[in-house]
Amino acid sequence: MAPYDSETLLELGLSRSALDRSAAQRKDPDTLAAVLRDPTTRVLDLYRDRVPYDGERGSRALRYRPPGDADHDALVVYLGAHDGISYACAVHDAEDDGDDRRANLRSLGLELDDLDVGVLAASVGIANWHAAQGYCPRCGSPTEPREGGWVRVCTRDGSNHFPRTDPAVIMAVVDGDDRLLLARGHEWRPNGMSVLAGFVEPGESLEAAVAREVMEEVGVTVEEVRYRGNQPWPFPASLMVGFRARATTTELHLDPVEIAEARWFTRDELTAAVDAGELLLSPHLSIARHLIEDWYGGRIREPEGTPTGLRAT
Repeated sequence: MAPYDSETLLELGLSRSALDRSAAQRKDPDTLAAVLRDPTTRVLDLYRDRVPYDGERGSRALRYRPPGDADHDALVVYLGAHDGISYACAVHDAEDDGDDRRANLRSLGLELDDLDVGVLAASVGIANWHAAQGYCPRCGSPTEPREGGWVRVCTRDGSNHFPRTDPAVIMAVVDGDDRLLLARGHEWRPNGMSVLAGFVEPGESLEAAVAREVMEEVGVTVEEVRYRGNQPWPFPASLMVGFRARATTTELHLDPVEIAEARWFTRDELTAAVDAGELLLSPHLSIARHLIEDWYGGRIREPEGTPTGLRAT
């Protein structure tokens, strides 16, 4: 396999979006009501993390509906517009999800077009935020949605609370012999492995977070930290920022709390392990898989019937 091109950024499935978020319109208190009065508006129903879709596996698309009377009393978020058409998300309780023709972002992400994937990623992310922000972090009083669902206001002290995204770094660490470092978490399948990742700490740069996380998790020092791309990961509220880094040491000292296993792979070793079912890699939607295949030099094919997730449950 040819070495990867360090100058070309990764093409990531969840980084796509054709949606104009129309942030300025959110501040108008009449915008959401007007959007819900417009019969051309497209509303996506979200049941926890599942949405209705049309089509068959491999070519599915989101199923939208026009606004209804129930939307005026529900949690509806104005997402933005595309080609003059407004888009909104209606957030429902998980127990109302009873339709087999529904799926989540992990399942649909690679099949959707740029508009649908942007709509769904935004819907899942903002719904996760609403679920966690029903009460004011200052005084504990209930909060209410405002600005089209993009702000929550405390009903007691009037403070505004905005959606938060947690930046996380994820990195392909390669040594001087062009071997890739993969590791396994304790809650993963016995053969599941991926690249290292971790959250950015307050006051820390992205590059410093890469070096710290690699040292903390496997005891390896790195340099030449290079940015490779990023994508939202609303599970529940992350932005995954991808890097590659060159290892200056190779002896592994695992953090026993975070890491169950880690090892260096050549391309031939990785191919043989995947073909034999001894190695399960991150799913194709993840930036982790892109970083692995970026190093590998092409798409990695698994045997038929290979599981799609790393976690054991």
